[in-house]
Amino acid sequence: MPLYKSLDLNSQTIVKIWKISESKEFFMNQIVLKPESLKRVNGMKSKLHQLGFLSVRMLLSEFGYTDEDLVYDSFGKPHLKDGKHISITHSYNFSAVVVSSKEVGVDIEKQREIITKIATKFIGFESLYLKENDPELIQKLTWIWCVKESLYKLYATPGMVFKKHFLVVPFGKESNNTAAWIIHNNNRLKFKAIFMEFEGFGCAIVGPNF
Repeated sequence: MPLYKSLDLNSQTIVKIWKISESKEFFMNQIVLKPESLKRVNGMKSKLHQLGFLSVRMLLSEFGYTDEDLVYDSFGKPHLKDGKHISITHSYNFSAVVVSSKEVGVDIEKQREIITKIATKFIGFESLYLKENDPELIQKLTWIWCVKESLYKLYATPGMVFKKHFLVVPFGKESNNTAAWIIHNNNRLKFKAIFMEFEGFGCAIVGPNF
C-alpha cells in the first residue's frame, strides 16, 4: 500500500510510516540496493525481516534518499551521508523512518500482553507510577519500552541498560508526549518523547525538542 502516515514534528524533523502489504518482489522492483544490502536481505530467513528491511528503503525514497545514502557505524547505528540524523524501526507489518537535523530515535512495537511478564527487565523508576490493575497497563508499558528503545538507538553507547540508564517521566493517556532522561556516568540528558498509536501498535519518537 502507499505511505501510511507522514508527520512533520517540526521544520527539521519528519517521520514517515509504512504499512507493509506488498511482496518482496514488489519492493525489489521499486528500489535499487547496493550489493551488501542485497546480500543482507537475501540472507534473512524471516520474511517479516526481509519486508521490514525493504520497506525502510521505500521510506528512504519518500525522503529523496537511496540505499546508497545510508551507512551504519560500528554500533549498528544508521547515518545519512549528507549529515542529517536518521532512525529506523520495523515491527510486524509496520516500519518507520525519522529524519532530523538533530539526534533522533524511533521505535514501533505491537501491543501484547507478554510485555507485562517482562516488565521487570526494563521498568525501574517507572514502577513508582505504574499500577498492576491499570486497564491501560499494556499500552503504557509498550510506550515506555518504545521510548527506551528509541533512547538506546539515539545514544548508541555500549553497555546501556534500559532499567538503569533510561527514565521516562509519568504521563497520562490524554497526553501524547512526556520527558525522558538518559542517565549515564556524568551525563544527565533530557529529551522529549512523543507517542502515537495505530492498529494495535505503539510508536515513540524521541529527540531534544519537537
